[in-house]
Amino acid sequence: MKLGAFEIYPVTDGRFRLDGGAMFGVVPKALWERCCQADEQNRIPLSLTCLLIRAHGKNILVDTGLGDKEDAKFYQRFAVDRTPTLGESLQRYNLRPEDIHMVINTHLHFDHAGGNTVRDSSGALIPAFSNAAYFVQQGEYEDATNANERTKVSYRRDNFTELTQVKKWELLTGDQELLPGISAVVTNGHTRFHQSVKIESEGGVAFFLGDLIPTVSHLPLPYIMGYDLYPMQTLETKRWVLDQAFEGEWLLIFEHDPLVQAGYVRKDSEGKYFLEEVRAWQ
Repeated sequence: MKLGAFEIYPVTDGRFRLDGGAMFGVVPKALWERCCQADEQNRIPLSLTCLLIRAHGKNILVDTGLGDKEDAKFYQRFAVDRTPTLGESLQRYNLRPEDIHMVINTHLHFDHAGGNTVRDSSGALIPAFSNAAYFVQQGEYEDATNANERTKVSYRRDNFTELTQVKKWELLTGDQELLPGISAVVTNGHTRFHQSVKIESEGGVAFFLGDLIPTVSHLPLPYIMGYDLYPMQTLETKRWVLDQAFEGEWLLIFEHDPLVQAGYVRKDSEGKYFLEEVRAWQ
């Protein structure tokens, strides 16, 4: 899809499942199951949609999915189906991993940073994107490397510590324009230093949400994940982003919705937000 002078494309690393109750927090199952059908283990289907941005002669990747370092038990637990893999998705655009110049992580949970690294033939960890600089908030990196009893299950050190040793990280402190028209915007709540990515060109604006609003079903303000470490902050951040997106006609891009990848925020007669889906944006 053209966005002014830029191009933006969804690139997937497949699908997986997470517990529906955890995905919707205090929202009763009687409400969330109207939109999300759970399996016999109460897991709902989720996508692993990353974003490819082509701008200023560079190939920029936002998030890297689950990757391929986990074992069979992990795949079974989360019903992982990496069809296609992120690498296969990039091939659609005639790109190899070494063609990526920048990787922007919204945060460092395993389903967003799992593809940051791979193992070589000797089993050693190496950057998956050998020619790329990796960007994340400094506070997110510090929280990930000093995870506590609540957070350590989501942070897999194999996904990010090796990148420090080979000096691949560019650690950010707050909102920052990384290239003209491409900015990291702190959208905390899910984690303390979660960030989204704002893309602006020739009057068009797109906003990659990450886990701030993981699916379209999470558009209502009180629909907040149980995984969010700071849910009241999520509430206020969501309110701000949705207001900005409505007023500014932003294209919102969803990372985990299994059916809807992007759309524009609209208001109904009661002033509640809903999404007008953009179907053919690839």
